[in-house]
Amino acid sequence: MVSRFEHPAGSYKKIFETCEELAEPLPATVTGRIPSFLKGSLLRLGPGLFEIGDEPFYHLFDGQALMHKFDFKDSQVTYYRKYIKTDAYVRAITEKRVVITEFGTCAYPDPCKNIFSRFFSYFKGVEVTDNCLVNVYPIGEDFYAVTETNYITKVNTDTLETQKKVDLCNYVNINGVTAHPHIEKDGTVYNIGNCMGKGATLAYNIVKIPPTQKDKSDPIEKSKVVVQFPSAERFKPSYVHSFGMSENYFVFVETPIKINLLKFLSAWSIRGTNYMDCFEANETQGTLFHIAKKDPGEYIDHKFKGAAIGMFHHINTYEDQGFIVVDLCGWKGFEFVYNYLWLANLRANWEEVKKAAMMAPQPEVRRYVIPLDVHKEEQGKNLVSLPYTTATAVMLADGNIWLEPEVLFSGPRQAFEFPQINYQRYGGKNYTYAYGLGLNHFIPDRICKLNVKTKETWVWQEPDSYPSEPLFVQTPDGVDEDDGVLLTIVVAPGSQRPGYLLILNAKDLSEIARAEVECTMPVTFHGMYKP
Repeated sequence: MVSRFEHPAGSYKKIFETCEELAEPLPATVTGRIPSFLKGSLLRLGPGLFEIGDEPFYHLFDGQALMHKFDFKDSQVTYYRKYIKTDAYVRAITEKRVVITEFGTCAYPDPCKNIFSRFFSYFKGVEVTDNCLVNVYPIGEDFYAVTETNYITKVNTDTLETQKKVDLCNYVNINGVTAHPHIEKDGTVYNIGNCMGKGATLAYNIVKIPPTQKDKSDPIEKSKVVVQFPSAERFKPSYVHSFGMSENYFVFVETPIKINLLKFLSAWSIRGTNYMDCFEANETQGTLFHIAKKDPGEYIDHKFKGAAIGMFHHINTYEDQGFIVVDLCGWKGFEFVYNYLWLANLRANWEEVKKAAMMAPQPEVRRYVIPLDVHKEEQGKNLVSLPYTTATAVMLADGNIWLEPEVLFSGPRQAFEFPQINYQRYGGKNYTYAYGLGLNHFIPDRICKLNVKTKETWVWQEPDSYPSEPLFVQTPDGVDEDDGVLLTIVVAPGSQRPGYLLILNAKDLSEIARAEVECTMPVTFHGMYKP
């Protein structure tokens, strides 16, 4: 699963360049045959506007949200894209400057205002960004483009028109939620975010949003908190990007990457500060693994601990014979990986890109196993008795249970990231295959498949081609877990048609078809196939 290519020409820089939205859908040139069961749309989100006038955005997660759509109809394909008309975008375009502070870019006060009006605008509090560049998912019958704040944006997935901004703080006690909810077969949505707990202490809440309501009311209005996880530090919540959910349990991994809330709140009001400035590492905490029962929600107060990792994406979580198996994409150590995702780093020449990645945390696909049945007297003994894993859990003298993972894949500076599975059938269940985007020193240059049971791997890769997260779509009459296709958007900057949708056979990553368009595309993060 290691990259076969170097990128000395630096053509990857193109995926971090501004592009225009489209007035109408473009027809794609198809080679191969589009499977007849693909009838809906592939929806993707990412940044598309990387500067406003002469003011640049500095971080990968700052560019303004651009929604992409490939439509399948009668074995033909069209491509369309539109900017989401968030407050952040509309105000920036109107005022020709960065108006709302983004993840790594500060908005400075309006130069046209005098000192008094600037002073008073500080008391209105922080304007939190609604730049929903990370993902899109359904709530009831609606679709929302999201980032990691309290704002989500309802979009029309047919026209890509922006419909309305929703503030989740109006419905649940939450400071923000992740862009990685879990969605059950009936449409119930679960998500996690940090919140103020009892006695001015921080905590993390799991929020449940019910499926489509019979009376057609908005399910968001019926959102509720189902369980709360405690925070290791009173004023410093960990950064949480996703969580695990099996059939009966939630798993929350509390990493040593912290948000210094006091710094966050004070800094905003005093000087130009962005979100990135407020992250810090707790070098002594290690990683804490929390579990809770799902229904009814109940926190289980065992202290599971492991060595320090950064973690963004869970792959899958399932129960087996009294254990919870937790597969995830880890980054070793306590340094924040986002420190390496400044656009200046990603747009550097290849030798520079490689040099920077040498210093960064190392990626590793890991399996942790959490025992549900824990007895104090079993100190010093490995509590994991699953026959197929080398992961261990050992009770320490202080009552903590120390977890050591099994490594499912490890390649120096070669990450298996943006993981996907056959989620419809195997989410929360014992499974065999994970699909991912291969990062080569942080540059996405291949599609990977991993058998988590045998560690066998497959790769799709072409020179100077930069794919995105692969989404799995099941063959309607498919029997095997990997009976289906993977959909990914590939940017090949040198080509006559530099952007294309690639369809791979999920069995062996062989190409089934591609649909090429005569325009380039920037990087996308996450998305969904809408049948």
